[in-house]
Amino acid sequence: MVTAEFYRWGNLGVVLALQALRKTYPGFSLELSLSLPQGQTLALLGPSGSGKSTVLRLIAGLETPDSGSIRMGERDLLALPPEKRRVGMLFQDFALFPHLDVYENIAFGLREAGWPAEAIRRRVGLLLEQTHLTPHARKRPHLLSGGERQRVALARAMAPGPDLLLLDEPLGALDRRLREALILELRALLAGGGPTAVVVTHDQQEAFLLADQVAVMREGRLAQVGSPEALYHRPADAWVARFLGHRNLLTPEQAERLGLPPRAHLLPSAALGVGEGAGARVLERLFLGERTGYWLDWQGLRLYHETPDGRWREGETLPLSLDLGRAVPLEGA
Repeated sequence: MVTAEFYRWGNLGVVLALQALRKTYPGFSLELSLSLPQGQTLALLGPSGSGKSTVLRLIAGLETPDSGSIRMGERDLLALPPEKRRVGMLFQDFALFPHLDVYENIAFGLREAGWPAEAIRRRVGLLLEQTHLTPHARKRPHLLSGGERQRVALARAMAPGPDLLLLDEPLGALDRRLREALILELRALLAGGGPTAVVVTHDQQEAFLLADQVAVMREGRLAQVGSPEALYHRPADAWVARFLGHRNLLTPEQAERLGLPPRAHLLPSAALGVGEGAGARVLERLFLGERTGYWLDWQGLRLYHETPDGRWREGETLPLSLDLGRAVPLEGA
C-alpha cells in the first residue's frame, strides 16, 4: 500500500486560500471563496459543468482568473508562473509521456528542476517502491494496465514534493474494480501527514472517502462546504440533498400535512422504521444484494426505504413508521 512516510512536503503550515475568485466564459461564470489548511484534502464535488475543473486549472496556473486572489500561505500564486507554484497535478487521462519509460516519466520534473543525478535516483527509486512499480520501471506507458498508469502519474506528480497536489478525476478513467482497490491506497497517501490536496470528482463515494472537507458546486457557485458526515446528514437545501442521493424529500405542503413546519424537509433513512406502524403499499421492489430497496405509497406520500428484509413483493403492504423528530429542515423547495 502507498504510504505518506517518504514524502517531505515543502512549506508546512501554509493555507490555500481562494478569495473572491471569478472567471467568466460565454454562458458560464465561476465565483467562489474558500480556504484549506495545510495537510487537509478538499473534494470539489458536483455535476458536469459546475466549474470543478476550472477551479483546479486556475490554481495550477493553466487559466487566469478575471479577478480575485489565490494564495498559499504568504505566497501570491497568481504572481507566479505554473512551474514556480510548487503545485503537482494529476490529470484524468494521466498525460504520461509515451516515449519515456516509467522511471523517466517520474524523473522528468526532477530533471527539469535541476535535481542532482543521485538525488533523482534515490527519489525515483523510493517512489517506484512505494507505488509498487519497481518491476515496471523500464516499461513504456502503452505496456501498462490502467491502474499502473495511474500510479505512474501519481508518482510523477508527487516527485518534487509539492506544497499542493491537484487531482482531476484521478480514478475516473479506471474500471470499477481498479477504482475500489486504488481509492484506499490514495486515501492512505493523502491522510496522516500527506500533502494539502484538492480532488475534483463527480463521484460522491470517492469524495467522502478521500476528503476531510467536501465542497459541493452548482453552476459555478459553492452550494455547501463541510465534512462528509455533516454534508450528508445535514444538507443545506433540497438541491444538495437530491444531488447527494437522498430520495425522501418533503415539499412544504407535505411537511405541513404531517405536522412539521411548512418548509422543505428531508426524511433520512433513520426516520423510517419497518415492522410496525401504518401499512405502506409496495410500489416497486429493488433487489440490491444484501439489502432490498422499496418504493412505497404511505398515506399518499411516495417514500423510499432500504432494509435487509426482502420478504415483501410489489402490491403487498409493508408496516412502516415515521419518526418525524429526525426530519431535517431544508432551504428551498
